Amino acid sequence: MRRLFPLAALFVAACATTPRPTPAPIPSGPAPAEVRTNLSGLSEAELLARFGPAPFRVREGSGLKLQWQNAACVLDTYLYPPANGAGAATVLHADARRPGTGETVPVEGCVVSLAILPR
Repeated sequence: MRRLFPLAALFVAACATTPRPTPAPIPSGPAPAEVRTNLSGLSEAELLARFGPAPFRVREGSGLKLQWQNAACVLDTYLYPPANGAGAATVLHADARRPGTGETVPVEGCVVSLAILPR
């Protein structure tokens, strides 16, 4: 019986699950001065200058959804033309989430992590 105890302990240990690694935190503190974290009112051209080409782009009625992603977050921006129809579409809403889990993360931190900083 004494010989079986160590063997049983090894068997139980082999069945234990490995804990999942904790995802990297999204910075939520103040952004560097070079990065504007409020996207409201930005045009498509301004977003492209800030984040580069949007890998995902879809028209939704009169609106336009642009999406960027990295290992830390997915950023969705929604642009709509002014109510009077005159002028360029601008960001009216933005949201951010973790890739894979869909857990909501602060938009500001996602913007900082995705932004192409000026050199």
